[in-house]
Amino acid sequence: MSEPTPPTPAAAAAPGTPQAQSAASGEAFLPQSTVLIVDDNAQNVELLQAFLEALPVKIVTAFDGVEALERVAEHNPDLILLDIMMPRMSGFQVCRKLKADPATKDIQVLMVTALNELGDIEQASECGTDDFVSKPVNKFELLTRVKSLLRVRHLKSELERALTYLHEVEQEEESL
Repeated sequence: MSEPTPPTPAAAAAPGTPQAQSAASGEAFLPQSTVLIVDDNAQNVELLQAFLEALPVKIVTAFDGVEALERVAEHNPDLILLDIMMPRMSGFQVCRKLKADPATKDIQVLMVTALNELGDIEQASECGTDDFVSKPVNKFELLTRVKSLLRVRHLKSELERALTYLHEVEQEEESL
């Protein structure tokens, strides 16, 4: 019987690269991360993309809720920056669908919206969003929240791998 393989840390990055800078600051998971930006306004998408270029992440875009769900199936993002008011399917509807599906429930969702009424914030929370930020977006605030949510996603993945490994070890010990 083969030994279970323990979880391994990410490979080292070349010095001076954004990946090496992320690793040096305790953010080695960033180069492995995918962020989906969803907004029906192309200028908003471009602005968010420009802000996120400061991070070594893969960026994917969509321009409505239906397209967002297609991109999720194609790219399995770690984080979604999701507008609320969109044609065909609102951000609330997208978030509910993602959080109801076991395959996508752990994707972090950051609602980026012009809505800032208490009722909108409550509805965002009820549909399962992980965080929200109001437009106009402050670059520093956005980058801080993106890094924090990607760290949460990464830590959840690490925990799941460790628990799977422990389960395999326990099963192997029981079979001896």
